Amino acid sequence: MATVSQSDIEITVQAALLRHGAGAFAAAEVARAVARAEAAGNRICGLYYLESYCAQLTTGRVKGDVVPLVTTPRPAAIHVDARMGFAQPAFAYGLAPALDAARQFGVASLAVGHAHTCTSLGYFTEQIAQAGLIGIGFTNASPIVAPPGGKSRVIGTNPIAFSVPDGQGGLALQFDQSTTTVALGKITMAKAAGEKIPSGWALDADGNPTTDPEAAIGGSLVSMGGYKGWGFGLMAELLAAGMTGGVLSRDVKPLKAPEGPPHDLGQYYLLIDPSTSDAFGDRLAALAALVDADEGGRIPGQNRVLADPVDVDPAAWSQALELADMND
Repeated sequence: MATVSQSDIEITVQAALLRHGAGAFAAAEVARAVARAEAAGNRICGLYYLESYCAQLTTGRVKGDVVPLVTTPRPAAIHVDARMGFAQPAFAYGLAPALDAARQFGVASLAVGHAHTCTSLGYFTEQIAQAGLIGIGFTNASPIVAPPGGKSRVIGTNPIAFSVPDGQGGLALQFDQSTTTVALGKITMAKAAGEKIPSGWALDADGNPTTDPEAAIGGSLVSMGGYKGWGFGLMAELLAAGMTGGVLSRDVKPLKAPEGPPHDLGQYYLLIDPSTSDAFGDRLAALAALVDADEGGRIPGQNRVLADPVDVDPAAWSQALELADMND
């Protein structure tokens, strides 16, 4: 492994994005997200994505120099048109007015439409929680999931994220998970490494269980918990596409393909002010105590530590340096 500081990751990614056509604000926001993903051990959403970001900037599949457009169709409903640019700067444009609206009205929504993939959805709900509010997020992706019992891909892995503030600027609870048994990135990483995948992750094109990642990519992923996960995936699909103006997963080409139409995805967030209930803090503390009382019990995200310096994949780091023209 290569050991690199978060700062160096951020600087290198930013340089690579700028070199391939991103504007200064977009490059800074995306680089910050990549560095945070690596620090959290989330390699799928870290340097692993940088090559495709740069390639898609070059071909115009993602617009790196657009300015997101913020509108307010209702007092507590904030909408951001990412204009086929990156999701990270679009979210940054909408976050402050969404926080203000939630504090005023108790609940607010933030819809980001016509955006590139956001990669780590929890990165965004975490920012909401760090501002003292509960954040719930939904997004969709390229189609890879068939209905239980079916073979035709309808929806993406469609992650859901949930972040809860601890009242001190940190997180009391956070989870960020796809509505499939496993994220697609783990399949593609297994394929690149020449490894098998566990049974139960995916089906081949004929609807049969497979441990071959290539067959899985040509087939479909399995919803977590069968029909239960399928329902959550459909909910995420409707909110991410229907409430943002983004396209359905069916119409999204493979996310990392260098050429093709823009992703045109949506991300939909709910922001809830826990101070509207006098009981919230007490109930959170009581719930945490119940979990802690069971040996091995853990609230998701409770003990998360961000690494700095970070152990990164040496091949991914070498590639990042090359994309940034920083090998000398």
